[in-house]
Amino acid sequence: MDQFIGLVEDDPNIRDIVEGYLKKEGYVVQAVETAEEAWDIFEKESPDLWVLDIMLPGMDGYEFCKRVRQTSEVPIIIISAKDEEVDKIIGLELGGDDYLTKPFSPRELVARVKRHLKRWQVMQPEQESDRIQAGDLELNESERRAYFQGKEIDVTTKEFELLKILASQQNRAFSREELLVRVWGDDYFGSDRAVDDLVKRLRKKMKDVPIETVWGHGYRLRGQSS
Repeated sequence: MDQFIGLVEDDPNIRDIVEGYLKKEGYVVQAVETAEEAWDIFEKESPDLWVLDIMLPGMDGYEFCKRVRQTSEVPIIIISAKDEEVDKIIGLELGGDDYLTKPFSPRELVARVKRHLKRWQVMQPEQESDRIQAGDLELNESERRAYFQGKEIDVTTKEFELLKILASQQNRAFSREELLVRVWGDDYFGSDRAVDDLVKRLRKKMKDVPIETVWGHGYRLRGQSS
């Protein structure tokens, strides 16, 4: 099945060039000029990857990125004329996976698209069914589903990955740095606060989940025997 890419760019010249290069590589591309249009696409049929401009009319790219990250970890490549370091950090902290400054080489963008899609495919469900049980927490790896106290919990891909790491080795204390690399990848450019934010979201979704803070270090999932 052809991979589906959402392109959000209000400059028609850039939009047409990027769309052309992506289609030439065999991708199915839906190009729009506003984040509102992109959100409609996301709700109906979420693309496998987003190429997202930041400065858009109406809802900006930052807000769109935040909304997507509430329910999905689909790759987002930000393209922006903002080239200050603080702009890049904000974009990545809000959930962007990559940041490309305008003007950029369309070939470089295509290369980054391929790399992120490859990683996204690896993170998708495997054929073999595997379950991890850790007290009241149960994970189904093949279906990427999480259950807590018998109730299914809606989790994003990164939330699931973090739970899997902690549940697979109960009572082991993982550092923030290790969790950051294992969940986001070793080329992630951002603060380890992303780990804290992920844990905060999981605690909100599962009030009594026994994820313990190891002060000055990281987190562990308390096993029943402790």
